[in-house]
Amino acid sequence: MPQANHSARIVAAQRIVMAQTTLMQKEFGRVKSEWKPDGSRVTAADLMISAGIVRDLQKEFPDDEVFSEEHARGDRPVPLTKPFTWILDPIDGTNNYALGIPTCAISLALLDHGVPVYGVVYDLSRRCLIHGGPGYGLFDGDRPARVRSDPPNPQTVIGFHSPHDKRFAAHAQMIVENFKIRGLGSSTLHLAYVAVGILDGTVDHNVKVWDIAAGVPLCQAGGGRVEFLNGELFPLKEFDLNMKRIRYIAGNAAICDRLRAVLRIERKAAPVQGAY
Repeated sequence: MPQANHSARIVAAQRIVMAQTTLMQKEFGRVKSEWKPDGSRVTAADLMISAGIVRDLQKEFPDDEVFSEEHARGDRPVPLTKPFTWILDPIDGTNNYALGIPTCAISLALLDHGVPVYGVVYDLSRRCLIHGGPGYGLFDGDRPARVRSDPPNPQTVIGFHSPHDKRFAAHAQMIVENFKIRGLGSSTLHLAYVAVGILDGTVDHNVKVWDIAAGVPLCQAGGGRVEFLNGELFPLKEFDLNMKRIRYIAGNAAICDRLRAVLRIERKAAPVQGAY
């Protein structure tokens, strides 16, 4: 449920993310990049945006914990010990960003006792801020938005990344045979686009918490469902750069049920619904 002590953080999060968009736009497609040991790409823009957002959050909310993919405290898991935690991915879709492909985003999530309550996502491709959370509404720019309500049909469009773990390679064929697909190169935007009704659903096998922490409350605020396939993620207990990859599906209830049927996945736990 909405809380008064969320309000200042929600307003600040939008302002702090938007303050980094000029830099993001300026360096798009031109910044040099390197490859990290885990095989992911990183650029100077990732580091500068991360530093700016972390600095501004710590200045305004010194009692909060702030975790970023690019500014972690060593390689060991760090327990969440404060009531409020921020999870940041300074650029989700860095590979796209470095190559000049605009489907990439800044992703910032506010967690209350480990549960995401508000997400702020800057969509570079549309120059648009997507933000919202359960009880607060969902906004695609200035426009209220919702998850698409259409049942599965021949025109259903699913966001999908090829599985990193080849044990799930057969899922790619199953999805292609049953849906239209889009692989945008940004897990954040896959989930955010489900939230605002651009995509019908998404399936991912490759993400970590910073990729989707902001998208989960967006999807919930839009009336959608997020179902984790290898164990519930929230409430988050620790931030771990070396965490195992998360597998999940998202969409409206009918889309999720159809995805489970197509992928032959049994329901093991109650899904995360559109409100707390």
